[in-house]
Amino acid sequence: MTRIMKPFLMTLFIVLLLAGCGGGSETETGGEQTEAPQAGGKLNIAINAQPPTLDPHVTTATATSEVGRNIFETLVTVNAGYKPVPMLTENVEQSEDGKTFTFHLRKGVKFHNGKEMKAEDVVASMNKWVTISTRGKTVLNGAAFEATDEYTVVLTIPNPVVGVLDTIAGAAQFAAIMPKEIVEAAGPEGVKEYVGTGPFRFTEWKQDQYIHLTKFDEYSALETPASGLAGKKEALVDEIFFHIVTDGSTRLAGVQTGEYDGATWLPRDNYAMLQSLPNVKTSIDIYGGHYIFFNKKEGVLSDVRMRQAVNAALDMDQIMLGTFSSEEFYRLDHGYMLQEQVDWYSEAGKELYNEKDVEKAKRLMQEAGYNGEEIRILTSRDYDHVYNASVVVKDQLEKIGMKVKLEVLDWATLVDKRSKPGEYEAFVTGMPLFSTPTQIVSLNPNFAGWTEDPKIAELMAKISATPTIEEAKPLWDELQGYSYEYLPMTKFGDFYLLNAFSDKVEGNSFLEGLILWNTTKNK
Repeated sequence: MTRIMKPFLMTLFIVLLLAGCGGGSETETGGEQTEAPQAGGKLNIAINAQPPTLDPHVTTATATSEVGRNIFETLVTVNAGYKPVPMLTENVEQSEDGKTFTFHLRKGVKFHNGKEMKAEDVVASMNKWVTISTRGKTVLNGAAFEATDEYTVVLTIPNPVVGVLDTIAGAAQFAAIMPKEIVEAAGPEGVKEYVGTGPFRFTEWKQDQYIHLTKFDEYSALETPASGLAGKKEALVDEIFFHIVTDGSTRLAGVQTGEYDGATWLPRDNYAMLQSLPNVKTSIDIYGGHYIFFNKKEGVLSDVRMRQAVNAALDMDQIMLGTFSSEEFYRLDHGYMLQEQVDWYSEAGKELYNEKDVEKAKRLMQEAGYNGEEIRILTSRDYDHVYNASVVVKDQLEKIGMKVKLEVLDWATLVDKRSKPGEYEAFVTGMPLFSTPTQIVSLNPNFAGWTEDPKIAELMAKISATPTIEEAKPLWDELQGYSYEYLPMTKFGDFYLLNAFSDKVEGNSFLEGLILWNTTKNK
């Protein structure tokens, strides 16, 4: 079914969908809780990478969205079932022709600078997001937001589009609402001030050390039950320090000693040890797919036969096991949409996944006229799954005669460098869940790697313009099947994160990143 609600159904939709829904992942706790949760204090969280910016409009970096979700909010967001529901809007009305969406804003919502959020701020923010973000440009091309009064914003799109609210609610490169004057002062690298409506406000960023957030006392919380990124949010601690700790063993040690109250992206081979600790609880959380992306604009991999050779040669069993150590943390799967997304999951292209066909790879290399050109793969130790997979891929490709060089960078530098066509042939990264195929940034010509293929563009446009998932699904099957021939990227499989927290921390959860509102820390 579609997830765009008619106006008279929206309120009922919210109540039924959120009632009784709890957000977050299941945890395994090493010790019993003996103290009741207490408000106040601070959380020290070790994250694995420094964000390139905290402006979520301009980057897909996980660190940006994970920190930024505490500062900024969106018109609609996703609940624990990945359904779009209101956040900064009271309700949404959709016209019968599917070309107009009217957002009735909540009144009295304050920005961190004390200004009330009004339609002019939403219009400035959304028009910036829809023209800058990869998802916005892909799904809502030609869209425009306008204010009709101080608390009403109207979105108009040239043609009906599938998944409009899903797109605006998405957690990756999300559509953050900011004050109009800050948006207007932004440069191409994003805003210069980080001011939102979220439960925590930006206080300080000490480069390569920490990002400091503090409780926003004037936060306007919803009263609906918390669910995923939706519902009631409360800042129950006074401060959060996101410590930038790129070394996994250092993050691990910090959780063990109590220096950090929590740590993300921990080395998975330490899972058993963490489980044995009496004062630590662990969580295994689905993240998304793991890929190698190809530069299709310049260099040796711009030849589709070379991309097909890479795809044919790779042994995903070895790559995923070598990357994640245990089958608890990965699964082999070819689908660009996750298995859990039953409306969109596709079997198309499966026969070209995990081929492990060395002879086919060598034949394709010969047909492409490969002559020992260097294949530069961008990678980073900031994410162990990125680096570990790169090492295995390098070894497998060298065994079939390719010359491979790993360029090991910090994550912010990698994100910058992957936007420059002459600087690399491929890069490895994970991709989070996307709620509709039209949001898959790697199929967009503007995303790093540059998928500039007329058939993919045509099918994406058709999917986007199809009013229901049922009608769009055969088109998506066709697109995914064709993508396994064109190969904008090669998928290794799906993976799970290992995160850990002190048993003094209560109420935290996970949905495409940490959720730290509604979280307390016992003294």
